Amino acid sequence: MTNTAPWTGDEKAILRSGLDRHRDAALWKLEGLDEEQARRRMTPSGTSPLGLVKHLAAVDYWWFCVTFGQETEPLPFVDDDPDADLRVDDGESVADVVAFYGRARAAADEVLARLPLDEVATSEDGRVVSLRWVAVHMIEETARHVGHLDILRELIDGATGDHRRFAAS
Repeated sequence: MTNTAPWTGDEKAILRSGLDRHRDAALWKLEGLDEEQARRRMTPSGTSPLGLVKHLAAVDYWWFCVTFGQETEPLPFVDDDPDADLRVDDGESVADVVAFYGRARAAADEVLARLPLDEVATSEDGRVVSLRWVAVHMIEETARHVGHLDILRELIDGATGDHRRFAAS
């Protein structure tokens, strides 16, 4: 297995590496699934692998961009439906959701690169948060949902693990 994490050095690089490792694992969990498998609702609440990735895209945009005043594309949040961002619409394909996540990641990464970790903003619920807190929160959020994705993927086709296995070089 190859791991390219920075073992020492810049705090932003270490935070970004941790976040990207989990983001990549989330996408990896979709690889090889067909449209039906990716959309399959696996829990009584309706959780699907694709829905979890859509949620991760929306919260990357939300916490990094909305909180710090950067414009975003329309987000799948609905005031009277707290789980709307977890559901995939009939017209959304795996490719659409993966592209949405790619755009969210790029926008979030731009905020993380541009602002200092001590930059503060006010979150939707009125808390003052630092960019450092948001980065750590999103590592936690993403890792939590990658764990869910791991379970869903195992139930679908038996695949397990949190990263690709690489041949020894």
